[in-house]
Amino acid sequence: MSDAPARLEEFAFTHPLRVRWAELDPQRIVFNAHYLTYFDVALSEYMRAIAFKHPEGLGSHGCDIVLAHAALDFRGSGRYDDALTLAARVARLGRTSLTFRMGCFRERQLLVGARMVYVNVTLGEHKPVPLPEPFLARILAFERIAPERG
Repeated sequence: MSDAPARLEEFAFTHPLRVRWAELDPQRIVFNAHYLTYFDVALSEYMRAIAFKHPEGLGSHGCDIVLAHAALDFRGSGRYDDALTLAARVARLGRTSLTFRMGCFRERQLLVGARMVYVNVTLGEHKPVPLPEPFLARILAFERIAPERG
């Protein structure tokens, strides 16, 4: 998986988001922690886009994904009333995990890039389990760039 900055063209999935006043810090830019919320919105909308609505889609298989790792690279700042584009793609599929590459863009400028690793776990005990085949099939059919495997 490349560490190069994300480009909007690499993503099959995008979702619009408008910066609200309440998301600004005293510097009048988006407070850094809000980008994690933005990327959570992107995940939920991605799941809806592949017709595996979260959490019901995975829940019907007795599992759900939980965030195990998040790494964000800040390259710019969102400001009040900016029309942002959230972008997400599955960059890697493991046996029990998947890695999303995400970006928050203003027009075509990358403001924040992210690498988010989710682990698939059982609903009750939260023990890692393999990703369901129907879920994998939807991802592979949807993505513009095939995810790494392994």
